[in-house]
Amino acid sequence: QVQLVQSGGGLVQAGGSLRLSCAASGSIFSISSMGWFRQAPGKQREFVAAITRGGSTNYADSVKGRFTVSRDNAKTTVYLQMNSLKPEDTAVYYCNANQEMYGKDYWGEGTLVTVSS
Repeated sequence: QVQLVQSGGGLVQAGGSLRLSCAASGSIFSISSMGWFRQAPGKQREFVAAITRGGSTNYADSVKGRFTVSRDNAKTTVYLQMNSLKPEDTAVYYCNANQEMYGKDYWGEGTLVTVSS
């Protein structure tokens, strides 16, 4: 089992920045990758960014060059630095931890990011 606790988020004007954090606990040794998804009102949850155990990163085209995913040295906390925010980035952001060997995904509780125009 993996537990994820998110922090950060809130209200920001367009062009501003926010940082999200996600702390993992439990069976962290088996986590293959950690990342972020988001769900805007009336839309499906979509991939935003992820970082693998080896440190490789991947981003959705819509956030490339604006968002950066990173983690701490202990590999227990993942961050999402969001710059140049746009109103269309408004969504509930969910932290994700994937255990590829077990075929499991774990989710944080979600945090609302609102970008005003």
